Amino acid sequence: MDNTDDRRAAFGLLAVWGVTRLALLLFVFKVFVFPGPDVTSDVSFIYHGWYEVLREGTFPREDVTWQYPPAAALAILSPALLPFLDYAQAFFVLAFLADFAVLALLLFVGQRPGRTLRGAWVWVVGVPLLGPTVYARYDLMVTAVAVAALLAGARRPRLMGALAGFGAMLKVWPALLLVGCVRRRAWGAAAATVAGLAALFTLAMPGAFAFLTFQRDRGTEVESLGSLVFHVARHHGWEGQVLLNYGSVEFLGPYVDVVSTAALALTGMAFGWLLLWRLAAVRFTATTLADAAFAAVLLFTATSRVISPQYMVWLVGLAAVCLGYRESRMRLPGLLVIAASLVTVLEFPVWFGHVVASDTLGVTLLVLRNGMLVTAAALAGRELWRATTAHRAPAPLPGQTAPVKETPVSS
Repeated sequence: MDNTDDRRAAFGLLAVWGVTRLALLLFVFKVFVFPGPDVTSDVSFIYHGWYEVLREGTFPREDVTWQYPPAAALAILSPALLPFLDYAQAFFVLAFLADFAVLALLLFVGQRPGRTLRGAWVWVVGVPLLGPTVYARYDLMVTAVAVAALLAGARRPRLMGALAGFGAMLKVWPALLLVGCVRRRAWGAAAATVAGLAALFTLAMPGAFAFLTFQRDRGTEVESLGSLVFHVARHHGWEGQVLLNYGSVEFLGPYVDVVSTAALALTGMAFGWLLLWRLAAVRFTATTLADAAFAAVLLFTATSRVISPQYMVWLVGLAAVCLGYRESRMRLPGLLVIAASLVTVLEFPVWFGHVVASDTLGVTLLVLRNGMLVTAAALAGRELWRATTAHRAPAPLPGQTAPVKETPVSS
C-alpha cells in the first residue's frame, strides 16, 4: 500500500475502534445496561476489596478468590494512578488505555515489510464481541503486555523475555509465549524478571504465593469443556449442584473430582505435545514465535478446568499478532477464535442463566463455543507442526510460489 492507502486504512481502524470502545465504556459506566448479570460488580466489590488489603502491604491470603501471581497486585492497585476518579471508574479508564495501546502497537508494526493491518482488524473487531466483560477484568492489561512481548521478540529478545516474565507474574499464561523462542537471551531475561519479582514481593508483602493453594483446590467451572459432562448428567439424575465456589460458578458433587483430574491430565498431555513439537521443530521462521504462543495458549485454554469469558481476550490478542504477518498459517484458527468470542458473549453474560440451568440453549452455546476452541487448538497445532518440523514441508500459501524463507535466529 502507498502512504495514502496506509492513512486511509489506519483512519478506518481508528474510527471503528473509537465507536466500538465508546459503546463498551457506555456499558461499563452503566449509561446503558447490557443484558444479563452485572459484569462490573467484580471491579466494584472484589477488586476494590483486594485493593484495600493490598495497599496495607499484604496480599489477601485469607480470601480464596485471590488466585493470581504476586504482580497482579500492580493491576489491582493501578487505579490509584487516577485519584480523581473512584476505583471502578479509574479501572475502566485504564482498561480502555491498555486496549488503545494494543491497537497502537499493531498499527505501528502492521505497516512494516511482510506485515499487514489484518492483525489490527482482528483486535478491533474481536474485543468488543466479548462485551463489557473485557473492560471489567484485568486480563486486557495482561494481554497488552503479552502482545508487546511478542511484537518485541523478533528484534529485541531481552525485552521480549522481560515482558513475558512480567506477564507470567501477572497471570501465569504469558510464560507460554516463550515456547517457540530459541534465543537464550529471551529465556535468561524472563527467568531474571520472574526471580527478581518473586523475591521482591516475597520480601515486601506477606502471602505472595498463597494463590497456589487456592488454584489447586478449584473444581470444574460451568463453562469449561469438562462441564459438558455434568450439564448432560443433570438431565439423567446426577445429584450434584451448581454453586459459587472459589470465585466462579462450579459444579460440585459426585465425580467432579474425576472430571477435574481428567482436565488436568488433558492439559498435561497438551504440554507434552508442545515439548514433543519443540524437540521436533527444525524450521523457525518469522511467524513461528507468535504461532507457537497462539497454539500453546489455545491448548491451555481449551483443556482448562475453567474457561472464563475474559480468557478469550488472550486468544484475540495472540490471534491479532499472528494474523499481522502476511505469511501467517493461523488464519482459520484465528477466525474460529473470533467466532467463539461472539458465542462467548451470548453464553455470558447474555444467557448465562440458561448455562447455569443446563437447558437446551445453554448447553448448545457451550458446545458451540468449546467446540470451536477445541477445533482451533487442533488446527493451530497441526499448522505449527507442518510449518516447522522436518516431516513435512509447509505448503505454499495462496499467491506464493515457494515456501516462506527461514529467518536466521541467533542465540
